[in-house]
Amino acid sequence: MMSKPLLQLALDHTDLTLAQRDVTILKDHVDIVEAGTILCLAEGIHAVRELRQQCPTKIVVADWKVADAAEILAHQAFKSGANWMTVICAAPLATIQTAHRVAQEYQHHHAEIQIELFGHWSFDDARAWVKSGIGQAIYHRGRDAQASGQQWGKEDLDKMKKLSDLGLQLSITGGITPDDLHLFKDISVKAFIAGRALSNAKNPHDVANAFHHHIQTIWGNV
Repeated sequence: MMSKPLLQLALDHTDLTLAQRDVTILKDHVDIVEAGTILCLAEGIHAVRELRQQCPTKIVVADWKVADAAEILAHQAFKSGANWMTVICAAPLATIQTAHRVAQEYQHHHAEIQIELFGHWSFDDARAWVKSGIGQAIYHRGRDAQASGQQWGKEDLDKMKKLSDLGLQLSITGGITPDDLHLFKDISVKAFIAGRALSNAKNPHDVANAFHHHIQTIWGNV
């Protein structure tokens, strides 16, 4: 089901204080605040708790890329204030199903699981996730792919469209800029995830406003 995409701030800092500084600047200009994998590895679950306290009304993501121990980790994420938690696509289906079951126990937090599409996965996998109740996935160019100059191409867009048609809403990330958004107009986009494009910008508010302007222009009637 198509809906107007949200804007997500990815915080992949190695220092929580610097992440919180960026949140202070941008929290009124984004819809979702993500405790990124790098931040959580550096600062632990404390990062999720602090971001929840700083952003009591925002969606908070624990980008943990869980591969195992889903029950323990999902309870920790949601009890600490996360609304969404990421599970890596390579995780066994049982792990994904367990994470989803725990999320359902936190429906008062609107808890959901997002599947991180890193490395190898198949559309048969995607069908199994949807059948298990999963509604979200994250599609992206990784940091290393961006650095090597990989661009968004027809192959990516065709895969996203097929995933959308299977019933997954996609959060899209990987060096996204406002001028890229038109590429995804036929895809069921949950959110556009921006990290350095926002936090490293000379005028972060202007960049956030440009994202929202393009979203409104493209999806305004959804």
